Amino acid sequence: MSLDRAVLLIAGTMTLLSALLAGLLSPWWLLLTAFVGLNLMQSSITGFCPATVVLRRLGQHRD
Repeated sequence: MSLDRAVLLIAGTMTLLSALLAGLLSPWWLLLTAFVGLNLMQSSITGFCPATVVLRRLGQHRD
């Protein structure tokens, strides 16, 4: 799996998980959804994505 696809997988999973938790437990979980969205916007503007740094350190490399 490429690094770009891994980042998209993480972002999608976090968004769906936070929406599920917001529906089941507390609407405060929507803050996680907002954080993921803001991080995606920041990444598109600056070109820097913290998730890529973490994934590279964990051994995920671009295919």
